[in-house]
Amino acid sequence: MASRFSGALQLTDLDDFITPSLECIKPIEIPKSKAKTGAKIKIQEDGAYVELNESGTSEKLQKVEITLADCLACSGCITSAESVLVTQQSQEELLRVLQENQNFRENGKQEEARFIVVSLSVQPVLSLAERYGLDPESATRKLAGHFRQLGADMILDMTAADDFSLLESAREFIERYKSSQDNVKGQIPMLASSCPGWVCYAEKTHGNFILPYISVTKSPQQVMGSLVKYHLTKYKGLPPERVYHISVMPCYDKKLEASREDFYNELKQTRDVDCVITSIELENMLISQGVSLNDVESGEIDRPFGAYNKEQSDKILWGHQGSGSGGYAHFIFQYAAYHLFQEANTTVEFKNLRNPDFKEAVLEKDGKILLRFAIANGFKNIQNLVQKLKRGKSPYHYVEVMACPSGCLNGGAQIRPQDGLQPRELAAKLETVYHSLPLSKPEENCVTLSLYTTWLEGEHSDKSAAFLHTQYHEIEKMNTALAIKW
Repeated sequence: MASRFSGALQLTDLDDFITPSLECIKPIEIPKSKAKTGAKIKIQEDGAYVELNESGTSEKLQKVEITLADCLACSGCITSAESVLVTQQSQEELLRVLQENQNFRENGKQEEARFIVVSLSVQPVLSLAERYGLDPESATRKLAGHFRQLGADMILDMTAADDFSLLESAREFIERYKSSQDNVKGQIPMLASSCPGWVCYAEKTHGNFILPYISVTKSPQQVMGSLVKYHLTKYKGLPPERVYHISVMPCYDKKLEASREDFYNELKQTRDVDCVITSIELENMLISQGVSLNDVESGEIDRPFGAYNKEQSDKILWGHQGSGSGGYAHFIFQYAAYHLFQEANTTVEFKNLRNPDFKEAVLEKDGKILLRFAIANGFKNIQNLVQKLKRGKSPYHYVEVMACPSGCLNGGAQIRPQDGLQPRELAAKLETVYHSLPLSKPEENCVTLSLYTTWLEGEHSDKSAAFLHTQYHEIEKMNTALAIKW
């Protein structure tokens, strides 16, 4: 099966999904044989490699595995061999952990079992709802029921993490804007950082030129990872290494993000997010079990942080104003208009420019442009944006950047269109459903405000920075003969 990592990770083509490349190389140490003659290798019918010894015996050779961490540290492309690449971020690994947990509990070894948490993001829920003809609320409850049947202990939605990421991004933008007025270089435009495909491309291709412009606020997935492990450690007494956190996401790039060393606790030997499962993988799991999501018994969504909105406390799936990728440009635009220019209740209207995936919104007063924001989706638009930056001709203060055309609702691991629909048509359909969801308003969200004040002890504390911020690293290009394209 071809990989569906985003097109921003493919450096040799402008296709929206990557193709195999000869640059993905992981050298291994091969022990020298004591024999005077070279080893003989035989390929068996099943494709396995066997070394034939002089004594007549044979030894099966172990296949080399390339992990996500290897790919993040490499200056080449991302391989399309998912079976080789995704070792700890696969549905097989998830099912193995769930089965192992069940065995521990059946054998009375509760202390060895892990506490399994599943966080559902809104985009894959809408994808699966469309696939099985369900409304979003029913799809969410049935996914909760499915994971509980598999052995999960807690099922969460990601509204709190979405709100955290939006609020912190907006506050970061205010600080950057004020710094830019003092001519501090590399502050504006601020570029969104929630898309790991775009971030990985920036680190490997444009390095230290582009990285200062990218927001240091964590994505909702990684914010959720921090909150889940902090909450369960503080309030349930569970050490973070005993918590196995699964996130359900719309793209394979999120597996890369979860595998970053920045999100790995060396002391506890645990990650904020242990496993990322995508919409397509969930569909494949259901198919392999011979089950339709329609027939799964509904389950409950846990609310350890409380209800998001007292007037709609029964709702379990929430959206945000703006794009289906999370509404970053929309929220930050309104936040900045008020906090920088005292313009309240600003109407935000993004207009298409050269194509539907490049949009622009402007705040103008007395003939003067105060703010100019953009949304750039897809690799071609990303390239144009970067080239403008390099020429010093970018007019923008903020750009919401997503590697996939049409954004996260058309993520590379969303379920493919049925009944002859085109991907862009399906994305537009999901966008309509997304905007029909109840709206979460981060500045009014009682859960968000409570978590900020109670858990994080103030937005400027060291603990807040650790929970909400990250860093990026330039990946130096390999300069070896192996990297030469003949």
